[in-house]
Amino acid sequence: MFKKEKGTEKIQLKDIDDSTPEEREQHRQKLKKIRYAAIAVVVISTIVYFLVPGVRENVSNAVKVLSQFDLKVVIRYIRSYGAYAAVISCLLMILQSIAAPIPAFIITLSNAAIFGWWKGAILSWSSAMLGAALCFFIARGLGREVVEKLTSKGSLESIDVFFKRYGKHTIMICRLLPFVSFDVVSYAAGLTSMGFWEFFIATGIGQLPATIVYSYVGGVLSGGAQKLFIGLVSLFAISILVGMIKKIYNDKQKKREERLAKEAQ
Repeated sequence: MFKKEKGTEKIQLKDIDDSTPEEREQHRQKLKKIRYAAIAVVVISTIVYFLVPGVRENVSNAVKVLSQFDLKVVIRYIRSYGAYAAVISCLLMILQSIAAPIPAFIITLSNAAIFGWWKGAILSWSSAMLGAALCFFIARGLGREVVEKLTSKGSLESIDVFFKRYGKHTIMICRLLPFVSFDVVSYAAGLTSMGFWEFFIATGIGQLPATIVYSYVGGVLSGGAQKLFIGLVSLFAISILVGMIKKIYNDKQKKREERLAKEAQ
């Protein structure tokens, strides 16, 4: 279903192979504009990060808070900004989408505890959509090598398995599975020729059930029940992740054995 375009590492969907030369040229021109825009955003962000001490300090502090994987710490951090709490929550969601290896549901649960479950759900869903869109365009503009540095080669390969098996339905399927990384799926989609709005709509629909569930849990449950829920979700996610890594490893070993067998003939 997927085909790598010669000279690139970009996975192409089948419909690009069936397009006309004019359509392919338009697609290349569009990619060029996206690439320039992505490079400009990265350069400006890097300059601001290193030249403005306040920005660098706040980003480092935010990453430290998320890395503790502690719901109470995240809630306290967001609440400390008072009237700007919703804005900070949105920025945290975008930050974890781009770089921080922390599940988004921690922020979703925090939003529900602070703003109430339905208001928190709206904030979490819209913030996650912004983060997904940003990841998509970073991948589309800067390519697989940059994405592998932001995520990892192994995590991208695990999503490649889904794309090869489910094609365009991958986004909807992965958004409905709590153990599949939201961010890596967004990056991986940007490496395909899938249209942005197709990706965005599938993400919005697929992300909604999980957002509602996590928000309801964060707004209604508390104490031990909430910790139990987080623990079960984490355990489930880790178990599935280990299974996926094992499958990728076994597939690689199988291909290696087949190659060695052919060379021996």
